[in-house]
Amino acid sequence: MSTAVLSKHSVAHEAGHDHDHEHHDSGEMTVFGFWLYLMTDCILFASVFATYAVLVGHTAGGPSGKDIFELPYVAVETAILLISSCTYGLAMLAAHKGAKAKAIAWLGVTFLCGAAFIAMEVNEFHHLIVEGFGPSRSAFLSSFFTLVGMHGLHVTAGLLWMLVLMAQIGTRGLTAQNNTRMMCLSLFWHFLDIVWICVFTVVYLMGAV
Repeated sequence: MSTAVLSKHSVAHEAGHDHDHEHHDSGEMTVFGFWLYLMTDCILFASVFATYAVLVGHTAGGPSGKDIFELPYVAVETAILLISSCTYGLAMLAAHKGAKAKAIAWLGVTFLCGAAFIAMEVNEFHHLIVEGFGPSRSAFLSSFFTLVGMHGLHVTAGLLWMLVLMAQIGTRGLTAQNNTRMMCLSLFWHFLDIVWICVFTVVYLMGAV
């Protein structure tokens, strides 16, 4: 009888181990697939950067970057987005420790930083359009609005994803699936920070010189 019980226990243990291993492999494949997506997104941004580089001098008699960019304002935007990367890192650390409440709290702080960044970007666009410097004014402004706006749309998508993720963690906890989702969103969010640093350097700093 004892041998049979041990045998059943061993089979159950192996089945559980295989199940955990399957989840682990699934998570790794999901993250790998997301890396591939980021590579395609990188190509997309590189193409738009190249287009901007070609059109930056085509102002059609309108304003150049030196005339319209406000570096202190954009520097605050940049600082807020960089801070959001740090707070997301703290959310990941909390998740690794199994601290559900702290993970959600830090995701909430990250969301607020991202929302503040988007609000400042929309305000900048609104100000330029009201002044008559909209995307139809020149090829330079068209490429500027396209590049910065595309990044803003990505950040907005990340914010929506973050809301869904917070709801999933709140209802289901820090499951293997939710940890994988947090990892993918982490890659996406840090990728957007790197892209923005390139935007800040190439578009704003070089444009204001």
